[in-house]
Amino acid sequence: MMGAGKTTVGRELARRLNLRFIDCDHELIARTGVSVPTIFEIEGEAGFRRRESQLLAELLVEQDIVIATGGGIVLDPANNALLLGHEGVVIYLNTSPQILWERTRRDRNRPLLQVENPRARIEELYHQRDPLYRAVANIVVDGERGSCISMANRIERALSEHANRKTLCTP
Repeated sequence: MMGAGKTTVGRELARRLNLRFIDCDHELIARTGVSVPTIFEIEGEAGFRRRESQLLAELLVEQDIVIATGGGIVLDPANNALLLGHEGVVIYLNTSPQILWERTRRDRNRPLLQVENPRARIEELYHQRDPLYRAVANIVVDGERGSCISMANRIERALSEHANRKTLCTP
């Protein structure tokens, strides 16, 4: 979910594990040369989601990588099949709508929140996506408590139970 901390925590986790880090939104910006809001403006959400799905498929074949996906990646059943079928570990940083609102309310680079009532939109997105995240996640981490360091600590402990070091972070 947007504002859950997946980029910050993912970057810290990659540093600790000496793995490469990719943020899908940042990668799409680098590939297209425009911001996520501009992609939404030109291609709509459907166009953005197509690009996001293609990128996910490319990244999941790589090894020794931490990936921070976009918050809506789980909306496409094909993406969920990819997440469930790949060799890595899927991590869901579960964060309540209230905390998500506090973290994102001043951010104008979130196209899905450019509505009359962004707080209600966050609630709606959370209730839509939470069961989908849980369905694909190997690990669910509380994304509200503590710093990115403490979240990375909790993830590392959970990862020690998994043999594979290829990791995917989802919101």
